[in-house]
Amino acid sequence: MIGVILQIAQSKGLGLIVAGRLIAGLGVGFVSAIIILYMAEIAPRKVRGTLVSGYQFCVTIGLLLGAVVDYATQGRTDSGAYRIPIGIQFAWAIILATGLFLLPDSPRYFVKKGRVDAARMVLSRLRGQSPESEYIEAELAEIVANAEYERQVIPNTGWFGSWAHCFSGSVFKSNSNLRKTILGTSLQMMQQWTGVNFIFYYSTPFLQSTGAISNTFLISLIFTLVNVCSTPISFYTIERLGRRPLLVWGALGMLICQFLVAIIGVTVGFNHTHLVDGVSRSNNISAVNAQIAFIAIFIFFFASTWGPGAWVLIGEIFPLPIRSRGVALSTASNWLWNTIIAVITPYMVNPDEGNLRSSVFFIWGGLCTCAFVYAYFLIPETKGLSLEQVDKMMEETTPRTSSKWVPTHTFASEMGMKNGTLDERIVDDVERKGSST
Repeated sequence: MIGVILQIAQSKGLGLIVAGRLIAGLGVGFVSAIIILYMAEIAPRKVRGTLVSGYQFCVTIGLLLGAVVDYATQGRTDSGAYRIPIGIQFAWAIILATGLFLLPDSPRYFVKKGRVDAARMVLSRLRGQSPESEYIEAELAEIVANAEYERQVIPNTGWFGSWAHCFSGSVFKSNSNLRKTILGTSLQMMQQWTGVNFIFYYSTPFLQSTGAISNTFLISLIFTLVNVCSTPISFYTIERLGRRPLLVWGALGMLICQFLVAIIGVTVGFNHTHLVDGVSRSNNISAVNAQIAFIAIFIFFFASTWGPGAWVLIGEIFPLPIRSRGVALSTASNWLWNTIIAVITPYMVNPDEGNLRSSVFFIWGGLCTCAFVYAYFLIPETKGLSLEQVDKMMEETTPRTSSKWVPTHTFASEMGMKNGTLDERIVDDVERKGSST
């Protein structure tokens, strides 16, 4: 909200807008990392993918609202043309700030801090069960046992040490922290490499230069609407089909669409124009329309697969001691590659620079092919597993065989707990070590 105030207070020049963007960016960075972490830690395992996919759905709604507001204010000649789109962020910041007062910390956070009783009460509230129920006791026992196991494997070494643990282990060991950090950051990198941001950031000037579309702003709005309407499909498919098949088939669909857009463009579509009264016009409007259709289909594949799928996975693959760091690094990777692509794309397509025109889609198609190969060989299946079981699965199997993995025992049984009941000695040990951190 402070950043928004600074931006809308700017009357001339860019000083306050830049400062406001920096401050608002800190807020967006914190929120985008913490929301994924929080949702993954509080959600029941059977619907965790669906609930975390809701994050991406809300992002798409935000994009749609932004496009609508931009469309409504594009003709204004006063400062409202930029103050209204920026100032509307106030509403969502207030909603978020108000809602936070109604939400508890996650049970895994309380266990990490040694507050087992608080974790039990929060878990009871989240699951709608009595604190003394067997269901709550069994889930809490597994969380506590996993926390104790992780403390033995990854001892507490302070703030700097906890960051260093994100890069410990061998890249060739499937369950090492380094491997998980690389998986999380590269997953977000692959999501950004699909070319989706090129479409949402630059589709308006890209389409406008052909003269085939009379209202390019409206086409951009339609792309955003497709994005919104396609994302809820993942609510069902991510739990029904699983994370791995969704990303593999999603990447295949995206690469086909990108290559079709590129091939049509360089043969009969976007790349072939002529001048009419000094204005560029497409030689084949039908071909350009076909390109637009395949771009919309690409958005469908992205929004229903890689859009939410990448966020779901980064919330699941990290062990408790480094989960917050791992999710933060993965989210930072998303924003980093988002920024890099936003910066380099104009140099790729501007007429006085690379002037790739439709050929740029060959690049996105090639990168989507990389995402397809990446998903097939490196993405594990985490559907239906608790966060603690995900850790065990990655230790005992490979991504290609992960969908067949079935848990045979629990951390609670390994730590000496019987019948899913908390052992008081282990609880005391967790509370003592948690309070020391």
